[in-house]
Amino acid sequence: MAAQAMTGAQNFSRFVHWGRNIVAVGRNYKDHCKELGNAVPTKPMLFMKPPSTYLEEGAGPILIPRGCQDFHHEIELGIVIGETCRDVPESEVLGRVAGYALTLDMTARDFQEEAKKKGNPWTLAKCFDTALPVSRFITKEELKDPSDVRIWCKVNGEARQDGNTSDMVFPIATLISYISRYFTLHPGDLVLTGTPAGVGPVTPGDMLTAGIGNILTMEFSIAQRE
Repeated sequence: MAAQAMTGAQNFSRFVHWGRNIVAVGRNYKDHCKELGNAVPTKPMLFMKPPSTYLEEGAGPILIPRGCQDFHHEIELGIVIGETCRDVPESEVLGRVAGYALTLDMTARDFQEEAKKKGNPWTLAKCFDTALPVSRFITKEELKDPSDVRIWCKVNGEARQDGNTSDMVFPIATLISYISRYFTLHPGDLVLTGTPAGVGPVTPGDMLTAGIGNILTMEFSIAQRE
């Protein structure tokens, strides 16, 4: 009961500042699997990002990590958890969601490819500072149907990614139910749901603009970490 009372008092608009975990889902759009030459997974493929990767709009540029020569954008819908999820059936998942966020899963693609060849984790490719630019919190009233919403990304005004969450391999309820079978999701945690096709490189001085439905747009510049 005490945990429920504490959850109710949390300010989810500030989940970036107190959320504990970020769970990301790889290869969750068939067209993205195809463009990178990856097989479509038969079960969700998960990896983690630490809270230190968060970058709120207006807090500074996205920083390309030292030594990275191939730096990519990946637009994604993020799910902000509202109630503890442990062994949650799919039918109950959306009732435990607090809201949403538009995110960019920035990826050091050359780091990732090197790690994949060696069979190593993707830590350096996905977990560097500023690797997760994020929008403001989006309420459930604003986004009534997260299973059918357009997400897009432009670089210097040029369209790069334009997809719809209806094209996910594993829908939101399936993802969160699956994750909760193995580890607990807490209020304020974020689940990244994968990216559609069109990922590509950005370089210092570029401007990323991204949007979700007619709800919001966000902008981030790119700089090299010195």
